[in-house]
Amino acid sequence: MEVILLQDVKTLGKKGDKVNVNDGYARNYILPKKLGVEATPKNLNELKLQKANEERRQQEILEEAKAFAELISKKPVLVKIKSGEGGRTFGSVSSKEISVAAKEQHGLDIDKKKLQLSDPLKNLGTFTIPVKIHPKVTGELTVKVIEA
Repeated sequence: MEVILLQDVKTLGKKGDKVNVNDGYARNYILPKKLGVEATPKNLNELKLQKANEERRQQEILEEAKAFAELISKKPVLVKIKSGEGGRTFGSVSSKEISVAAKEQHGLDIDKKKLQLSDPLKNLGTFTIPVKIHPKVTGELTVKVIEA
């Protein structure tokens, strides 16, 4: 019997897969526990529509991520830090401070975990920091660290 899985089943496959199983296994386990439905033409068509809808939604999310990456690349963020003689800074600038500064200055809601900052910024100057917006999209944020 062919069955369309509604949930991930460890030994069979992932949600949305069409698998062939024994009749008894389908009747006694998969169908009663709502893990899958019988692969009728109506259910197969419904599955195709759901996959198309999900694909379209993922494409929209990707386009939004690309637009956001373009937006953050155009807006530099200023971060002020105290410094002493010779441009030596007291402390450093972390990803949390950069995230807060972006929110205050431009209204950009960037999660501090998405900023790929290897080490805190300890010098004055201009830095380009990669931002992982989407698994397929990485933007670049320009951060200017200036003396307070």
